Amino acid sequence: MILHELIDYETLRVIWWLLLGVLLIGFAVTDGFDLGVGTLLPFVARTDTERRIAINSIGPTWEGNQVWLILGGGAIFAAWPPLYAVSFSGFYLAMFAILFALILRPVAFKYRSKRDSARWKAGWDWALFVGGFVPSLIFGVAVGNVLQGVPFRFDDDMRIYYEGSFFALLNPYALLCGLLSVAMLVMHGAAWLQVKTDGVVAERARRFGIVAALAVIVLFALGGVFLWMGIDGYHIVSPIDVGGPSNPLLKTVERSAKAWLSNYSTHPWMTIAPVLGFVGAAAALLAMLGRREVTVLLFSKLSIFGVISTVGLSMFPFLLPSSLDPRSSLTVWDASSSHMTLFIMLVVAIIFLPMILAYTAWVYHVLWGKVDEKTVNDKGGHAY
Repeated sequence: MILHELIDYETLRVIWWLLLGVLLIGFAVTDGFDLGVGTLLPFVARTDTERRIAINSIGPTWEGNQVWLILGGGAIFAAWPPLYAVSFSGFYLAMFAILFALILRPVAFKYRSKRDSARWKAGWDWALFVGGFVPSLIFGVAVGNVLQGVPFRFDDDMRIYYEGSFFALLNPYALLCGLLSVAMLVMHGAAWLQVKTDGVVAERARRFGIVAALAVIVLFALGGVFLWMGIDGYHIVSPIDVGGPSNPLLKTVERSAKAWLSNYSTHPWMTIAPVLGFVGAAAALLAMLGRREVTVLLFSKLSIFGVISTVGLSMFPFLLPSSLDPRSSLTVWDASSSHMTLFIMLVVAIIFLPMILAYTAWVYHVLWGKVDEKTVNDKGGHAY
């Protein structure tokens, strides 16, 4: 037996679908609070010292948190090449906007305190806001478009044709998902500030976090209602070889109302995902009202896990449905790399992912503690 055949092709595809979800959730629960703090910065901090406190609450860890985004992009590239090709080319302008915003963030961190000028610092503060708000919004908008279907197709030679535009991405349902994403990460950022800061910064963060948690509950519910009432989903109507070749054109797919909800009737256990999304946000809301620090961060993470898992489980086995030619839709069963590639990547992931988790946990343990005025004004320290 060849070594990679120890795990069959179908199982490897499911494992990499799960690992992709783990990486995306990992990015959301780590770098998500960095984005949330950036979005909250102009509102929770009014003086230079307060802003430095907020910035330095994420200063030691934000770079490491972005590893999860890089890992997610790498996993899409290596495990799901057609998904990478379609999404990164079709969403090119949206991706460029995200990268521009993310590039602004490290520049703002490094240059904000280089000059003792109120205008200079205010400009970089708004750059940090853009670096938090824009990715949060566009990530959600992208998910909203994926749920509706993306206008691409393959020809008989498997060449990709994308017929959408940047402004078409900004449709009402996608914007609703974008607002949900912003609210979710603002809630997470507010929870982080309550853990890492004291005084007026933490109190203002708590107030904004309460509003954000309420918004998460309302917007998540509205998103589900629209999926139930007005957004068509996709389902495979032809036999499919789950261990067959990666050719999307070998199946037949139809659009139908409420198709994204069918998995919950077929597999009732999946309903735990949306339940966790609601329960986590509601528990975070109560923790903020009760001024409970550590638990609010845990509940915020639980809500993020539930919301993102809901999207993945609702769509399974679809990765990227096509609104132009439904049979071109990419699924777990026909958009992966080869059997051997997935196996080798799994071995690498088994070796290195625990290392990343252990190192991340160690960094958070070493750098745990409150950020206060003394910390940011310590001339011998490394505060931004």
